[in-house]
Amino acid sequence: MNQLAMHGGTPVRSTPFLSAMDPAGRTLGEAEAAALAEVIASGRLGATGGTQVPAFEREFADYYAVPHAVACTSGTAALHLAVGALDPAPGDEIITTPITDFGTVIPILAHNAVPVFADVDPRTGLLDPAAVAALVTERTKAIIAVHLAGAPAPIAELAEIARKHDLMLIEDCAQAYLTELPDGRLAGTAGHVGCFSLQQYKHITCGDGGMAITSDQELATRMRLFADKGWPRHTGERTHLSLGMNYRMTELQAAVARVQLGKLAGVVASRRENARRLADALTGLPGVHPPTGIDRHAVWLFPVVLDPAIAGGTNAEWAGALEAEGIPVSAGYLSRPVYGYPVLAERNLYGGSGFPLTSPPASRDRHYPDGLCPNAEELIRRTLLVVHWNEAYTESDVDDIAAAFRKVHAALTATVGTPSGV
Repeated sequence: MNQLAMHGGTPVRSTPFLSAMDPAGRTLGEAEAAALAEVIASGRLGATGGTQVPAFEREFADYYAVPHAVACTSGTAALHLAVGALDPAPGDEIITTPITDFGTVIPILAHNAVPVFADVDPRTGLLDPAAVAALVTERTKAIIAVHLAGAPAPIAELAEIARKHDLMLIEDCAQAYLTELPDGRLAGTAGHVGCFSLQQYKHITCGDGGMAITSDQELATRMRLFADKGWPRHTGERTHLSLGMNYRMTELQAAVARVQLGKLAGVVASRRENARRLADALTGLPGVHPPTGIDRHAVWLFPVVLDPAIAGGTNAEWAGALEAEGIPVSAGYLSRPVYGYPVLAERNLYGGSGFPLTSPPASRDRHYPDGLCPNAEELIRRTLLVVHWNEAYTESDVDDIAAAFRKVHAALTATVGTPSGV
């Protein structure tokens, strides 16, 4: 059992772990099926004139103790509602993180604004407030903070930067259902808008869907218009007051999401309980740093930060060894920072024009060279290792993950040694 599976040894685990693509890895069941049947029997599948979407919005707003919630088609759409409500001018800047799903960046580009990438904390991968503050210019209009993997971003510090410079603070909570901030508030309620995803892999799902929440009546009105082509349906007049998209959630999605919302607390509790078990098991392995503050963490993923010189290898080397042991892991979360994707690095935008990264409308021609955010690049290329996570994991599953970590650690550190006192 001491020989690594990648070198011919017996793997720790031969049975696949459950994932969000497995029926047993989701909380979907008879209640969701009954809700769908009710909608189909009603004959009303679209949001216009329906009852499920407004009910879901009310219930989600109540869950988060905010006055307004606007449903839409995806987490990306939810972020676009927030950016659309802001309505930046072409070339205006929005600061965000280079470690995120590209859905965080799409709304910025779609609204002809310029994404500006701030570096992250090397241990957490979350936005570094000092790096954000250094990038604010007269063209900056907003900050989009991402609660990566379910960990709380430094929202208090970012909110102070936003207040000082009169910026909008948008929270990307796609991975952060019931994530708690240090002051006890839930992620999504401390900025101007909180944006959530109901995509297949998220804590709760209706296949695809999104929600934007706010305590600001004016922002809620603008987001609701933006989700429905700028059409003020409540007036009874067929007119369009502003630019908007068709991001309407269907009654079918909302019906499933309403049932799923009732299961959210249990899903997060299960993820946290097993994450605490694994964090405890990994504590003390030199060079291996599991997440802290699990009781405030949504644990969409279980992120581990390595010190390669002490842990015996980089994230890619660790991932290769752990995968051979049957453990569902990925090195770096992303293959590269989002600014390294061809769409930005090669400026594959709007017919190859590079707009809006060109000057004009940008204040200067915007390029995203390698080395732009060193901490983010180091995490992706060498130090960040993520364990894929699921609420259906058992204690035995977690123990297998821990056993594989210990086995790989022993093998990789055997040839490099461990510095004394570590």
